[in-house]
Amino acid sequence: MSLRIFLLEDDPDISRLVQYHLEAAGYTVQPYASATDVVPEAEKRRPALFLLDIMVPGGDGLDVCRRLRQNPALSTVPIIFLTARATESDRVHGLELGADDYITKPFSPRELVARVKAVLRRFERPEVPENIVFGDIQIDGGAMQLRVKGELVTTTATEFRLLDYLARHPGRVFSRDQLLDAAWGDARFVTPRSVDVYVRRIREKIEEDPESPRYLKTMRGAGYRFERAERMTESQANTPVAQ
Repeated sequence: MSLRIFLLEDDPDISRLVQYHLEAAGYTVQPYASATDVVPEAEKRRPALFLLDIMVPGGDGLDVCRRLRQNPALSTVPIIFLTARATESDRVHGLELGADDYITKPFSPRELVARVKAVLRRFERPEVPENIVFGDIQIDGGAMQLRVKGELVTTTATEFRLLDYLARHPGRVFSRDQLLDAAWGDARFVTPRSVDVYVRRIREKIEEDPESPRYLKTMRGAGYRFERAERMTESQANTPVAQ
């Protein structure tokens, strides 16, 4: 079965253009001209990716993105904004809401298809996922789920990918550029400073005191490091203690 993409675009010519090229690339495209039905329909049939215009009837793409990121069942589905709003502040706002890429109009259909493929490839699950435990934190690579003190915490796909990457390399210092390559690959709308936005968001979800982090440390002038203390795999966590 081909992967399903939800397209929110109110311009019929652009919608048909996008649908034609993505379907020619092997995807199934479900177009929407209004923001009203996107989230309810996604809850019934979870797509592989959302392509969202910002200025549309029935709300806007930013609000749809916000609602998707707050929905536990849909929070990890990648989102690409496809919009004429091209200022740096628009891009930063899209990133802060949880977008995974940002394509501005006018665009090349070939580039659009390439970017869609890149984002979907970036969020393929690892063949041998590891369940990692750090103190009160459990990172389930197979289910792409984060639990803190046993409670499920909603994350975006990019947040989870970045946290998972850091946790798999405890004690190692990564520069912003290295983390950018690991979590975003060839996404063009993000910058090394984008990593700071995501680190802040991750800290708010895993740290008791985000201002004085226990796990995700800042290394001044170098980048970030995930603290090695208390790391164990799922098998170690479940091993009975000898009496």
